[in-house]
Amino acid sequence: MRRTAADYRSGPVVWSGVIASTCLVLFLFQKMLWLVVPFILALIIYYALLPAKQKLVMRGISHDAAAGYVAALAFSVVIGIFVLGLPWIAAHAVTWQESSVRYLDGGLNLITGTLKQLEGRSAILAQAQVSEQLAQKIAEHSDKFAEKYLGGVALAVAAWAPSVLLAPFLAFFMLRDGWRFKRFIGRAVPNAFFERTLYLLDQVDRTARLYFMGLIELTLLDTICLGAGLWLIGVSGALLLGLVTAILAWIPYIGSILGCLLVVLVAATDFPGNPEIAYGTVGLFIVVRLLDDFVFMPLTIGKSLNMHPLLTVLMIFVGGAVAGVPGLMLVLPVLGVAMVLGETLGRVITDPRLRARHAYAKLLQRQIVTADLRP
Repeated sequence: MRRTAADYRSGPVVWSGVIASTCLVLFLFQKMLWLVVPFILALIIYYALLPAKQKLVMRGISHDAAAGYVAALAFSVVIGIFVLGLPWIAAHAVTWQESSVRYLDGGLNLITGTLKQLEGRSAILAQAQVSEQLAQKIAEHSDKFAEKYLGGVALAVAAWAPSVLLAPFLAFFMLRDGWRFKRFIGRAVPNAFFERTLYLLDQVDRTARLYFMGLIELTLLDTICLGAGLWLIGVSGALLLGLVTAILAWIPYIGSILGCLLVVLVAATDFPGNPEIAYGTVGLFIVVRLLDDFVFMPLTIGKSLNMHPLLTVLMIFVGGAVAGVPGLMLVLPVLGVAMVLGETLGRVITDPRLRARHAYAKLLQRQIVTADLRP
C-alpha cells in the first residue's frame, strides 16, 4: 500500500534542527538589527495592503499597476493624516509638555512619600536619610538631563531614521514583486519537488500572516484587560492607557516596564494622597503580564502558528537568552517559519517516492541529452 505525505511525520532529528536553526537565525538577526527592524515593519505594511492589491488583481488589473495604485492610496492617506494632524499636534504641544511635567512630579512625589514612610518604620533608613539624598540626586539629574542625554537621544534617532524609512520602500517592492520572487524560486526547483515547494512557499507566507494577526489579537486582549482593570481602580483615561501599554508590550521587557511606569505616573498624579492606587496599578500590570506570557500569547500567537503552548513559552525564554530583546520579539515568527521548512524538508527526505521520481527524471534527462551521441 502506498504511503501518503501525512505518513511522513517530523521526528526528533528534524525538531532538533528546527530549534537549532531558530537560535542561529536569532543570533544573526541580533547582529544586523538595523535591517531586521525595517523588514518587520515592511512585512506589517505588506500584509495590511495585500488584500487590497489582490482585489484589484482579481478585477483584471496587472500586478504592477495594482501595487502602484494601492501604494499611492496608502501614501496619500498617510500624508493627509500628517497634514491634518500637524496643526492639532502643534496646538497641544504646550499642554502635553505641561502634563508630562505634572505626571513626572506625581511619580517623584510617590517615590519620596514611599521612602519617607519606610524611614518612619526603619531606624536604619531614617539615619541614612534616603529620601533626602534621592530627592537631591533627582534634582541634579533634572537640571543636567538635557545636557547629558538629549544629544545622545538625538543621535540615536538620527541613526535609526534612515533604517525606519526603508520600511515603506521594502513594502512596496514586496507588494509589486513578491509573486515574481515565488515564481523565480519555483522555476529553480526540480519537477519532482515542485508540489512540495508550492506548499512550502504558501505555508511560509501563511505563518508570517498569522503571526501578525495573532499579535493584533494579543494587543486587543491586553487593551481590554488593562483598560477594564484601570477603570475599576478609577484611573483616568483607562482605555487609552490600556491601548498604549498594549502596543508598548510589543517590545518585551522594555516595553512592559515603560508601560507600567506610564500607568503608575498617571495613577500617582490622579491620586496624590492615595499611593495604594498606584500600587494597585502595579499589581494589575504584573497580573496582565503573567496572563500574557502563560495564557494569552500561547492562545493567540502560539495557536495561530500551530505551536504547543509549552513550546511557545520555552522558546520565548530561549530567544531572550540567545538574542536579548530582538530574540524575544522575533522568536515566534522565526520558529514558525523554521517549523514549516523543517517539516517540509523532513517529509521530502523521508519520502522514497519523491526521491525516486527525482532520480527517474534525471535519468530521462540524461537519456535525452545523450541520445544523439549513441553509436
